[in-house]
Amino acid sequence: MNLSLYGFGERGQEEEWVAVDCGMMIRQDLPDSPLQVPNLDTLPTLGIRPRALIITHGHEDHIGATAWLWPKWGCPIWATPLAAGLLRAKFIERGLATDAIRVIEPGEAMETGPFTLRYLPVPHSIPESCSLLLAAGEYRVLHTGDWKLDPEPLIGRPISAATFRAIAPVDLVVGDSTNAPIPGHSRSEGEVAQALEHTIARCEGRVVVSCFASNLARVLSIGRAAQGNGRRVSLMGRSMERMVAVARGLGYLDDFPPLVPVSDLGYLPPNEVLVIATGSQGEPRAALSRLARGRHHAMELGAGDSVIFSAKAIPGNELMIERLKNGLTRLAVTLLDEFNHPELHASGHPAQEELRTFYGWVKPRHLLPVHGEPRHQRAHRELAESLGIHAPLAPLNGDLIRLDADGLTLEARYPQPPCIVSQNAVAPLAGLAGDRPGPRQGSLYLAISVTATGGGGWTRTGRLMLDARQSSPVDEETFTDWLDEVLASLSGDTLAELRLALQPQLVGWFADHLRRLPEIHLQILAVEAPSATEPG
Repeated sequence: MNLSLYGFGERGQEEEWVAVDCGMMIRQDLPDSPLQVPNLDTLPTLGIRPRALIITHGHEDHIGATAWLWPKWGCPIWATPLAAGLLRAKFIERGLATDAIRVIEPGEAMETGPFTLRYLPVPHSIPESCSLLLAAGEYRVLHTGDWKLDPEPLIGRPISAATFRAIAPVDLVVGDSTNAPIPGHSRSEGEVAQALEHTIARCEGRVVVSCFASNLARVLSIGRAAQGNGRRVSLMGRSMERMVAVARGLGYLDDFPPLVPVSDLGYLPPNEVLVIATGSQGEPRAALSRLARGRHHAMELGAGDSVIFSAKAIPGNELMIERLKNGLTRLAVTLLDEFNHPELHASGHPAQEELRTFYGWVKPRHLLPVHGEPRHQRAHRELAESLGIHAPLAPLNGDLIRLDADGLTLEARYPQPPCIVSQNAVAPLAGLAGDRPGPRQGSLYLAISVTATGGGGWTRTGRLMLDARQSSPVDEETFTDWLDEVLASLSGDTLAELRLALQPQLVGWFADHLRRLPEIHLQILAVEAPSATEPG
């Protein structure tokens, strides 16, 4: 989730604010995969209401929460043509007026209140990604957004070193830390395009390539590789279809091959089929997961077919991706991913040498490292300090930071509880933090049969009986895996002792995985373990 706020003026004395980006994340660990969006509760208490929302690029983690949060502000939204087109589609889908969405071309500047903002084009995994140069009073801040130094970006031009040298020096860079621990340079999209073409040429049956829908350079590479190898291209996934349609309307995919409707795939020989599908992160409702479960209406995968993951696992999604790959493996499908074929993916973020080159151009006095995890920000700070750039802080969500003549100062820290919204509703639902320890919602009935293992633990026997019809839906597969691990670790000589040990852990698990904690009714049945000498 990306939402940054920039204010100018004395605190509490007619200060002005702008917001940069408004993203979301999918909570795949919760039933129905709701969205988590930035929590705005702190802003009214601080008197913060942005006069404009500035969008750096069209990735979901930068625009995905706009339809939920923008109605609280009602301010103008500035975005480049592709991001504006994607936002309009989202607003129309949710019944919101699109009048506030205003288009600005990469390279142009605009003014709002005391701020002058210039959009500076940078290569990334989606076209029209821009850094922002914010000027107010005597200060100039470069908000890098997501970027890399790609000599062959496929869509768009390489970065202009002259443009960034011309703005030097800047007072502060708010900089992308995603790949700060990685030495060298990130791989070019041009290299990935060649690798995809060579890899697809060696595949014999159907080929499914999964990538992020917004990575249009990758989508274009896959389409060209398919055409070069005599394959017809089809798209699977609503977000993929929407992204390609908007991009084509803006002229970004003029040489993309003609598309075959998904419904026609069954009539084509396997060696002529290539599908570009959503679901590289294991999303249960995405096209690739349906294929892995054999539940897609248009196509079935089997021995001789290949699935290419042309995307890196986002931290936190590893378990769901592993389940997806296990499902594909059961179908005897050949898997190619970042581990056995790293050349099939390139990051959209800068590694260490790219950071050094970039900072040599813009000559920042201070750095505020954002994006990534603490270890990424720590590596970014160390690199900056080695270049003589002051980097005293690693910000957390909710930090209020001042830039003045004395440099960067952490003024206050406002904890940010999660804010969860349904994917099907614009109005936010109550956040998880507010759900505990409030009243229980509905009932959940659980019956398990267990037997002692002899080693001090317990094991489940037979089928789990779970009735959650009166509560929020439960991901039974995730719950069963967790339950089996817990039972094996619990000691106790009697069912009463087992219940005493298991009950609080059950409450904790359901509290973490359901929006509302139900009343849990637990029944444990003892089953005698079969003798090793008994037949069968």
